[in-house]
Amino acid sequence: MDYDAVLLARLQFAFTIAFHIIFPSFTIGLASFLAVLEGLWLSTRRAVFRNLYLFWVKIFALSFGMGVVSGVVMSYELGTNWAEFSKMASPVIGPLLAFEVLTAFFLEASFLGVMLFGWRRVGPRLHFLATVLVAVGTLVSAFWIISANSWMQHPTGYEQLANGSLRAVDWMAVIFSPTFPSRLAHMTLAAYLTTALVVGAASAWILLKDRAQTESRMALRMAISMFAIVAPLQLLAGHESGRMALEHQPLKTAAIEAIWESGPDQPQSLVGLPDRDAGRTHFEIAIPGVGNLIQGVPKTRPIQGLDAFPRADWPVVGLVYWSFRVMVGLGLAMIALGVWGVWLIVRTRLEESTWYLRAAVAMGPAGFVAVIAGWIVAEVGRQPWTIYGVLRTADSASPVGAGQVTVSLLAFMVIYAVVFSAGAVYILRLIGVGPATEPELPHGEGRAPGTALAAARAEPEA
Repeated sequence: MDYDAVLLARLQFAFTIAFHIIFPSFTIGLASFLAVLEGLWLSTRRAVFRNLYLFWVKIFALSFGMGVVSGVVMSYELGTNWAEFSKMASPVIGPLLAFEVLTAFFLEASFLGVMLFGWRRVGPRLHFLATVLVAVGTLVSAFWIISANSWMQHPTGYEQLANGSLRAVDWMAVIFSPTFPSRLAHMTLAAYLTTALVVGAASAWILLKDRAQTESRMALRMAISMFAIVAPLQLLAGHESGRMALEHQPLKTAAIEAIWESGPDQPQSLVGLPDRDAGRTHFEIAIPGVGNLIQGVPKTRPIQGLDAFPRADWPVVGLVYWSFRVMVGLGLAMIALGVWGVWLIVRTRLEESTWYLRAAVAMGPAGFVAVIAGWIVAEVGRQPWTIYGVLRTADSASPVGAGQVTVSLLAFMVIYAVVFSAGAVYILRLIGVGPATEPELPHGEGRAPGTALAAARAEPEA
């Protein structure tokens, strides 16, 4: 297989996973948000929580469906474009993905129907249990996917057979590779941040038109509380993930920070234009002597630069360098938005601050952008390896020509552009309408989440 075909296959997988990851990064957090809303509704019987649940569960259903459809495609790509990788690594990767299906997807699928259509058909406790189990299922799914990816980032607990294929010899070492805990925490917090920012943006959008909308006022406060807490935690989780990368993938760290020459007392590059061919960063703004401190290592300890590795093993330095800075920059903006929001809540001026509401709306997509940027850092930074230090990307591809890959790539681009753009527009229209304000209804006698809330009839509280 020629290099152009490998590059096209990489672009195709990157395109499909970029679309796919948008939806799980949203539904993981949204499922937990729904569980919280229903728990608050059951414990307080305040209509605001029920109305928010019935509104956001429709968004969850659409997002979950598009996430499943976009994710199925990638399993076919592993066979069509990456057959050599599948043949070599399937004895290790295959069971991890199978566990994800058996423990997570079946759990979600089993209770999703009750969650979506059982509001008026089952008892309140059973419905709440279904919501909680769907939320647990999304987290379990993330567990197995991150486990598989972390093993590819730093493979442990395996042996290579004479025919070249890999076999697990210690499943605990495979599942819990050294980079797994910090990467799982980093991804889970990213999902919660993504959801909080979307909920905050949707609520702020409604409040810009109607400052008295009770449901949006409550949802905005809940969103601010979430990202005001989670964003600083994400900074700590990201630092730990970076520390593990320095220990197990020093080449990736060198690319992230554009460290061209090994040595102690490294500067911290803020911005610049990395030049892979010249081996330097043009127009760089850096802080001398703090690179080691930020990496969490003694000032006198040498940090490996790109010069310590063969040039053939270097990733695309500029892409990794700037993706990392986009992710970190957005993370700092999230922290600032949370601090600002808490300050306005304390001063009881939240809904009156037009500038904050506009800022919250503008930050709505920030979580998705940060997640995609983070995955670029993780995956492009690992190149040219599919399984780090074991299997190179060029040796992982199927023996197909560039023309065949081009046709499938164009087909995916057209289909995704039509189908998922239509779905995204529909979701945005639902969000633009906002949650309806309805009178108190006993749990089990309200309208189903998929029906129009405006048709709900008033009943006394249970």
